[in-house]
Amino acid sequence: MNNKSNEKFSLSKRLRSFSYAFNGLRTVVEEEHNARIHLIVSSIVIVCGFIFQISIIEWIILCFAIGLVISIEILNSAIENLADFVSPEYHNLIKKVKDISAAAVLVSTISSVVIGILIFLPKIILLVNN
Repeated sequence: MNNKSNEKFSLSKRLRSFSYAFNGLRTVVEEEHNARIHLIVSSIVIVCGFIFQISIIEWIILCFAIGLVISIEILNSAIENLADFVSPEYHNLIKKVKDISAAAVLVSTISSVVIGILIFLPKIILLVNN
């Protein structure tokens, strides 16, 4: 049995693990339409953050919200790919797993939209009223 806790630390192995993570990120961006949508919307939100000169606290909150949505989208993609591998044919339990994982993306996206509204709406109203 492979016991990783007894392995010696290896900087090259740690660096290689980053390359695996970046490969996964590239795969998600290339293959998952919703991930690209999240990245486009995130880019727009970041530009708006600069335009409206949001505070450091607002930047922290936005970065956390963006990171959460993209992370959950990546996990959802991983679960869907694993489910398709395990059961290429339709199965009720696989559908349930995929639906639940998609729900996680939905919940994180809705909460991020609410955060965006709370941060940007007052600034937009102020801009319109001036």
